[in-house]
Amino acid sequence: MSTESSANFDEVILGRRSIRGFKPDPVPKSVVEDIVSLAIRAPSSYNSQPWHIHIATGDTLDAIRRDSTERTASGTPPSFERMESGVYEGDHRKRQIEVAVQLFEAMGIVRDDKAGRDGWTMRGFRIFDAPLLMVVTYDKRLQGGDIAPFDCGALSNMLVNAAWSRGIGSVINSQGVMHSPVIREHLDVPEDQVILISIAMGYPDEDFPANAVVSKRRSVSDVARFIGFD
Repeated sequence: MSTESSANFDEVILGRRSIRGFKPDPVPKSVVEDIVSLAIRAPSSYNSQPWHIHIATGDTLDAIRRDSTERTASGTPPSFERMESGVYEGDHRKRQIEVAVQLFEAMGIVRDDKAGRDGWTMRGFRIFDAPLLMVVTYDKRLQGGDIAPFDCGALSNMLVNAAWSRGIGSVINSQGVMHSPVIREHLDVPEDQVILISIAMGYPDEDFPANAVVSKRRSVSDVARFIGFD
């Protein structure tokens, strides 16, 4: 591996951040195909490649935004297809709150600004007004185990980093699939697939304050244990 290749990889990994404000410019299909062609090199259990990627833009994406926000505003309960995660408490919850505080401070949303907080939440259901949406699904016959979602997580990581390497920002977004019937209808997702997660993508709007937020990460010493080293 060349030094230049290694440096480029480091720049992508260290430079990437979640983007929540996008320019309206469409992402060319050729660029999207390039991103996907890199991402599908992600590892998977025994090379099973259980994933599918449904990619929407234009009128289809606008219809998803419309129906998702209408369901949310009307109080329609969430309808995820994936397994729900456990309750985040302790340090896990502390880190969630920490990044939320960073984002609200960047956007000038104070603690008692209910309208501002509600508006921020609705951005997620609007897919952050991004010009491109990717929805990752996996084969339903694998549902109930941990490995297929784990493999799709590897794919999602590759998608966001490949996108960043091409100048495309993104944010992995659970709200985008919170109303799964909307996704299933407008993307015509086959019944033998489970809707897992969505990713909003587009060219970053550098004037959008929240885009400057870089979430804090745990240190290597806090995350890793080294056994058997001198």
